[in-house]
Amino acid sequence: MISDLKTDLKDDLEALKIQREPERSGVWRALGWLLLVLLLAGAGGGVWVWATRERPIDVQVSPVSERAHGTQAAVLNASGYVTARRRATISSKVTGKVVEINVEEGMAVREGQVLARLDDSNPRAALGLAEAQLAASKQNIAENEVRLADARTTLNRRVQLVKERVAAQSEVDSAQADVDSIAARIAAGHEMVRVAERQVAIQQTEIDNTIIRAPFSGVAVTKDAQPGEMVSPVSAGGGFTRTGICTIVDMKSLEVDVDVNEAYINRVVSGQDVTAVLNAYPDWQIPARVITTVPTADRQKATVLVRIGFKKLDPRILPDMGVKVTFLRQDEPAIAKNRQSDPATAKPILLVPKAAVRADAGQNIVFVARADGTVERRAIRTAGEDGTQIEVVAGLSRGEQVVAPVSATLKDGAKVRITS
Repeated sequence: MISDLKTDLKDDLEALKIQREPERSGVWRALGWLLLVLLLAGAGGGVWVWATRERPIDVQVSPVSERAHGTQAAVLNASGYVTARRRATISSKVTGKVVEINVEEGMAVREGQVLARLDDSNPRAALGLAEAQLAASKQNIAENEVRLADARTTLNRRVQLVKERVAAQSEVDSAQADVDSIAARIAAGHEMVRVAERQVAIQQTEIDNTIIRAPFSGVAVTKDAQPGEMVSPVSAGGGFTRTGICTIVDMKSLEVDVDVNEAYINRVVSGQDVTAVLNAYPDWQIPARVITTVPTADRQKATVLVRIGFKKLDPRILPDMGVKVTFLRQDEPAIAKNRQSDPATAKPILLVPKAAVRADAGQNIVFVARADGTVERRAIRTAGEDGTQIEVVAGLSRGEQVVAPVSATLKDGAKVRITS
């Protein structure tokens, strides 16, 4: 039985053996290794070709733009606000309660027009008193004139009596003193009348001060008081007293104030043409001109204030509007070898960004993007500057696209990939 068990175990072990294939001959083994080497060499060559291939360079392009012939070039851009040279908050000369308002926002007013009235009851009462004092002074003069006439009659009689040796000289002296005294009172009365007249004029002025008029013609942009409120030329009353009735702007005095960096102020001159574009109307170019450069600089901002006047005003231009201005070059450069002298046949001026132009061996060059995905190195002839762009006289055509910005390593014929 033990022998049978050993026999079965041996059979089981024999069944677990792996049957090996017959060994190949040396020729087939060499061919296998050769095939493996060829496969590895081909894969390595493919990887090397892929790794060393010319990869496209990511670039950005800009189209060649143009400016119409005769249009002035830009030399500087700035931003500012529309301001009014004549703008006033109308107030009263005296403190008083508003009883009438005759102005609303947006209303056109003319010079001298009554805008508001204050309570004038106290000034009128004071005027009545002054007029009564004036009348009393005049009446006092009339009374003294009657007494003066009587005193002079008495004096004449006593002089005659002295001549007839009926009266003494002392009586004449007494009568003369009465005449002189009454005449002096009459003179003082005339002075009192003049003083009373001045008092009447003062009180009349106080009444006139309760009537608030427009100092110039313009448009009311704010209404700052209502009937029943107190107004004063100075702030008072713990904040319950208004200091103004309304604000008036002279629309004929509108202009633009811009802050120009002091590093570029040398590009601005008086009388220089300017194009203004309101933020509210970005497609509307407004012709303007530099009025003056304010002869002082802001130390904190390192800017200089420039005043710009509109060549023609428009109702759409409103105070405090934001505006962008472009300072234009005064004269066109002499670059017209290929530019026609006849304006009807003159060619437009081509423009490219400054970042697209590179200096190379004493020439200005650009790289033009081609349809096959490569770039062409091209020499150009440039003229003046137009803001952030450069005028191109020769070397480019309208519709072409140039690489901008251009790197120092970009070469002619290089493959590129245009990115947005």
